[in-house]
Amino acid sequence: MGDVVSARTVVGTLPAQRVVEGDGFVVRRPFPAPGVEVVDPFLLLDQMGPVTHGPGEAIGTPVHPHRGFETVTYLLDGELQHRDSLGNAGVLGPGDTQWMTAGRGVLHEEGPTPRFLAEGGRLHGVQLWVNLPAAEKMVAPAYQDLTADAVAVAEPSEGVTVRVVAGEAFGLLGPGSTRTPITYSHLSLAPGTTLSGGFDPDHTVLVYPLVGTVEVAGRSLAESELGILGPGDTVELSVPADADSTSEILVLSGRPIREPVARYGPFVMNTRAELIQAIEDVQSGTFGT
Repeated sequence: MGDVVSARTVVGTLPAQRVVEGDGFVVRRPFPAPGVEVVDPFLLLDQMGPVTHGPGEAIGTPVHPHRGFETVTYLLDGELQHRDSLGNAGVLGPGDTQWMTAGRGVLHEEGPTPRFLAEGGRLHGVQLWVNLPAAEKMVAPAYQDLTADAVAVAEPSEGVTVRVVAGEAFGLLGPGSTRTPITYSHLSLAPGTTLSGGFDPDHTVLVYPLVGTVEVAGRSLAESELGILGPGDTVELSVPADADSTSEILVLSGRPIREPVARYGPFVMNTRAELIQAIEDVQSGTFGT
């Protein structure tokens, strides 16, 4: 007899909350939330937009520090630019991903490009924070700039598009290199379509509709409502035939790190003493140099 395949079901939901960040831009954040500081190995999920800016309206975040984790910024629409204290800089366009391993620390800033600020337009993106294990929290900072044409893409059936940024999911292998085993997928499902894929039983799996709705093993998730999935081997997704439009869905999985988490703003370490050291390093001027 072969192995029994079991579909993961939704065991918890986190509706996104409106949060103001940086110089005043609004994000939708399902976690962290009261009582849910970490969805191991993930620390934070922010959805930027979708919003349409007029000329001169787009805003960003001023210089800020990061230590002890990775930030993954994925853009669906618009333009963003970033730069840091180590001399790294780059521009993100639709479908591009910036994967920053903050490690022992960088001072970082991000915001609209001069062209996007001047002309305005639609902005839609996602930022994910991925924890680092204790042994790697103080590694040297590193970047991966993953362009849209590098992402693994397939159309397994009519009305279904799969994009995999990192890890192996839905039959594709993404280009991103990960320090802890995770997968990062963006799915487009037209009304009346279905998709299923196998996932490591040891992984935490999250499903988040960025636009529209999705059903996971028959349980409906609303737009910007995070679904936390229970144990199983497969993820079964569908969009009702009477849905208004194509759904854009983020599917994340990751192997839990299962270590103590001490966090304070842009620092995520294992102990309070490490947080104090990070603050002292910023105050002394040695951080991110």
